[in-house]
Amino acid sequence: MPQAPRVVATDCDGTLLRSDGTVSPYTRDVLDRCSEAGVVVVLVTARPPRWMHELGDLGVTGLALCGNGAFTYDVARREVVGHRLIGADLTGRLLQDIKEGVPGAQLATESLRGFAREPDFERASGRIDGEWLRGSLGELAAEPAGKILVRHDGWETEELSARVAQVVGDRAEVAHSGAVRMAEVTASGVTKALAISTWCAEQRRPVDATEVWAFGDMPNDIPMLEWAGRAHAVANAHTDVLAVCDEVVASNDEDGVARALDALLRGG
Repeated sequence: MPQAPRVVATDCDGTLLRSDGTVSPYTRDVLDRCSEAGVVVVLVTARPPRWMHELGDLGVTGLALCGNGAFTYDVARREVVGHRLIGADLTGRLLQDIKEGVPGAQLATESLRGFAREPDFERASGRIDGEWLRGSLGELAAEPAGKILVRHDGWETEELSARVAQVVGDRAEVAHSGAVRMAEVTASGVTKALAISTWCAEQRRPVDATEVWAFGDMPNDIPMLEWAGRAHAVANAHTDVLAVCDEVVASNDEDGVARALDALLRGG
């Protein structure tokens, strides 16, 4: 039987959350029981910090690892308490190079100040909360970026991510979390794996990778899944994620994460 975890690291959208962005009462109950049993659940997500407030009552740890590892966020205090940013100079160069190397790209950034975008950048979700700037690339580059967001109306996410990766090379990380026609760029080496492994090492009693169960659904989850002692994919996961996991659980809409944790708590 797999070793019971001290820590559960789970993605949010498409994994812990249902497709409509909600969490079932059953999942909330299981997360509460994890806490009572001493199993720490850490949210590790592509979401920006300000999108964590709506998940603040899940009963999980007060810290969330956001922006694919770029931000460590205290949900209760509504404060970024750690960050791994792309410096302003490199942010400017990457924005310019992506604009030239990926014709038709629309660019935005997530920084400590919030969301900034070119005028033609539109999120599929329609959300613009936290927007502090709509302006030129030069204006976007005024702040170090936790993430650079790249949208394109003509290319699907996989192709767009591959093209962006060719442009940025080893200067940054490129991944995607399933957002429609959007690639996400973080600082070199910054992934969900770096974020959760660093958090685990900093605990009063450090947590080894073998003591971590991870859950995910999209390619940006793969570094975390490969690092963790036991990797779980929800049934609706991307094929690349299914290929690297130790176990496939029920889909997000069937509360797959909660079912797996419930079985753990019941000794099954």
